Amino acid sequence: CFVSTHLSPHLVSRPRNAIKHTISFLKLIRYQYSNMKLTGALSFLMLASASAFAPSTSNTRASTSLAASQVTRNPNFGKLVGGYLFPEIGRRRNAYLEENPEMASKIISLGIGDTTQPIPEHILSGLVSSASKLGTKEGYSGYGAEQGMGDLRAKIADKLYNGIIKSDEVFVSDGAKCDIMRVQQVFGSGVVTAVQDPSYPVYVDTSVMMGQTGEINKETNQYDNIVYMPCTAENDFFPDIESTPRADIVYFCSPNNPTGAAATKEQLEHLVKVCKERGSILVFDAAYAPFIRTEGVPKSIFEIDGAREVAIECNSFSKYAGFTGVRLGWTVVPDELTFSDGTKVRDDFNRVMSTAFNGASNIVQGGGLACLDDEGLAEINTLIDYYLENANLLKEAMESIGYEVFGGTDAPYVFVKLPEGKKSWDVFSEILEKTQVVTIPGAGFGPGGEGYLRLSAFAPRDVVIEACERLKVAMAK
Repeated sequence: CFVSTHLSPHLVSRPRNAIKHTISFLKLIRYQYSNMKLTGALSFLMLASASAFAPSTSNTRASTSLAASQVTRNPNFGKLVGGYLFPEIGRRRNAYLEENPEMASKIISLGIGDTTQPIPEHILSGLVSSASKLGTKEGYSGYGAEQGMGDLRAKIADKLYNGIIKSDEVFVSDGAKCDIMRVQQVFGSGVVTAVQDPSYPVYVDTSVMMGQTGEINKETNQYDNIVYMPCTAENDFFPDIESTPRADIVYFCSPNNPTGAAATKEQLEHLVKVCKERGSILVFDAAYAPFIRTEGVPKSIFEIDGAREVAIECNSFSKYAGFTGVRLGWTVVPDELTFSDGTKVRDDFNRVMSTAFNGASNIVQGGGLACLDDEGLAEINTLIDYYLENANLLKEAMESIGYEVFGGTDAPYVFVKLPEGKKSWDVFSEILEKTQVVTIPGAGFGPGGEGYLRLSAFAPRDVVIEACERLKVAMAK
């Protein structure tokens, strides 16, 4: 009974010769069972199953190489232009090294915003302790709440928001980038999205994947049915929101990636006011909030009156504590935020989390709790100061050779304005070839980023100093 119940469903998808092996094997099991105790038969089953159920490889490779499914490709993926920005940077870097292998040891990355400093001692102890507990009977834990550990949700609300949000409005996750897509799943395909231009490419790409957009306009390099909000040096990288068409969902990042601009309280008050008047939902990306050092600049959209009725906030420990590879973030969805029919947005986001996510790792959440201890918060501040000093070095280096530079004050990114007529991808290639320094072309963040270059401060200090020297020589006007 055990064998037939647990093994027969697998026969359907197996090759014909595997089925023959299985029938013979089951006969052998029945014989063995008649002469052995059940435990003995099961032991025999475990030993023999590896060979009995191994798929035939005699003709599988040939058949799969010729076969094609009858499933139509999701047409929305066909709208995406090229690859995602950061893997494309990696591809071009690798292509350069294939042609110039002798330069491998000279490569410096000021490209993707990946942290490089070790996880600090107290925060690391939280990860180690949580992992160690899993090896004990008393400390072992299995599945947890999809929304996150109650203690961590409460600590985020208390330590990072000073109680202006409630713990049950916090949804712990594996990072802000993943949560952007989960937010998109809540909104579906029938909404119009607005994005800053330039902006983090995830907002646009996920909108395309969800079917919210038309095709890309080859003249403007913008997708139909997305509202692009120009953010330029002339408007201090804050959009004239009232002059742009209404959108259902407005994505806004502050401090901004890639420009490094941090919105003032007055600017955010205006943004919330317009969203409220238009009935739009604001998705506020605060992943770089701890880099804000300017007095009075908000670190959360919920510092703004009325934001609880219009906004969602996504955040992450990636840049706080060097968790880019550890993966831990959170999203705040206030109780007051509703759809037009009165349904709570929070309830639908909770459904996405509980259906398509099993919760962040127990180990990682232990590290998150350590981040929010007083010792952990002090370690985070030390890390942030380190990267901000790097940003200052990059900013001073570029200014010293005559470039206009933005960001680098309340953000880890330095946004460099290129000489008139220079294309950012061309400059990216030129710098890579001349200096072996990897940067990010502004055009990768949207049409509004053309004519700029983004430098990341997330490299080790000695590497940043070396990069500054190389850039000052190669890019001198």
